[in-house]
Amino acid sequence: METKPIMYHNPVLLQESVNGLEIKENGVYVDVTFGGGGHSKEIMKRLGDNGKLFAFDQDEDALDNTILDDRFVLINENYRYIKQFLKFYGIRKVDGILADFGVSSHQFDQAERGFSTRFDADLDMRMSKRNPFSAFNVVNKYSYDQLRKVLFEYGELRNANAMAKAIEVARSEQPIKTSVALKTVLKPFLPNAKEHKILAQVYQAIRIEVNQEIESIKEFLLQTAELLEPNARLSIISYHSLEDRLVKRYIRAGQFQGEPEKDFYGNINVPFKKVGSLIIPSSEEIALNNRARSAKLRVAKRI
Repeated sequence: METKPIMYHNPVLLQESVNGLEIKENGVYVDVTFGGGGHSKEIMKRLGDNGKLFAFDQDEDALDNTILDDRFVLINENYRYIKQFLKFYGIRKVDGILADFGVSSHQFDQAERGFSTRFDADLDMRMSKRNPFSAFNVVNKYSYDQLRKVLFEYGELRNANAMAKAIEVARSEQPIKTSVALKTVLKPFLPNAKEHKILAQVYQAIRIEVNQEIESIKEFLLQTAELLEPNARLSIISYHSLEDRLVKRYIRAGQFQGEPEKDFYGNINVPFKKVGSLIIPSSEEIALNNRARSAKLRVAKRI
């Protein structure tokens, strides 16, 4: 099984997340966040000759890491379209789905992509270069109310109102085009001790909006119940509370708000049952891969 050169870092919770799938040799599986192919390679190791793995990644760079194996198919699309594209390949049911949400180390390390606070770059943050909508559009085109909402809901920033107003005032004089320009505008809200943390929250908020990450996760999760065979597994790694909250609620209640529906006899009707407890990386893994520090893995079984 040959692969092209890998440009990505170590996959997070590799053994734990793939173990959670309880892979059958000749089963059909989906890795919806291919990236550098780390999780997919581990799944492929456990598949027999008649097994099949479909992977999704909307980032064109991920195509360089494709696995050259007849049992593997890489689909260059957002996982929110999982059912549509699996149907194209004649797949209506699968034996397991794995997701590793968030931004890859490769995306953070590519300065020109604009994901990292470490570099001076154009305000971009697009996970797919085909997306015509970038961080520049959010920062320079959104109304004050839209900006405030994005910063508060997706960045969980207490100063969202004041930050949005500062951006509105600054861009009225000239467009805010780069990460350094944005940082300069927000300097009054960045005390030295917390500068990196607050900037990371700002970037997270804008990135989520640019890539419609919350909507994509919701659409994806709602399709998993229909796609998974009875007793098939869902294995999901999240990196911040917004993602993890959606996953936890969906597994528990089959929906994202409110309590699960009950039948006439008071029985809860939900599509999944959680498997085990929340899994977090070991201190050893975090020491080797700092990206793992905030990861949370939840596994569920289709009822």
